[in-house]
Amino acid sequence: MRVDRKLLLLAVAAATFTLAGCYVVPMQSTDGTLLYQTYPLPPAGTPIPPVPPPAAGATPATLNVRLYPANEVATQTGIVSGTVTNMMTGKGRFVVNYLGEVLSGEATRVSNEEKRGVASAFSPKGMYMSCEYQMNTPYQGAGSCTFSNGAKYQMHIGGS
Repeated sequence: MRVDRKLLLLAVAAATFTLAGCYVVPMQSTDGTLLYQTYPLPPAGTPIPPVPPPAAGATPATLNVRLYPANEVATQTGIVSGTVTNMMTGKGRFVVNYLGEVLSGEATRVSNEEKRGVASAFSPKGMYMSCEYQMNTPYQGAGSCTFSNGAKYQMHIGGS
């Protein structure tokens, strides 16, 4: 009986040690090379919400995003491009290259609103942005974005 407790304690310790730490996520930069960033894992025992499956027959769609300057700060940079991957579940992945920094984050449909949503992105150097948007279809929409440096843009999603 004593050996079983030691074995159980050893198994729990090994599982805790194995699951603690970080994982590495490859990201593609503008020149095509892969950048690797680490993201900390949640503490052991933290429940992770399930990712809802896409609707039957729906497949994720990667859409081009263009940001057009809407104030003087943004005019200094000009048009900014990025992508959003619509997972067709009310969630999406958002990536934009701004002033040499790759900002990545997520887009989420607002509760009880089928077409309206918010998007947020962050770079490892501390730049961040927030957007509000409305989709006309799962493949096209528009909105506005504000960056942490005060730049404001009109966002166009999808299209050509």
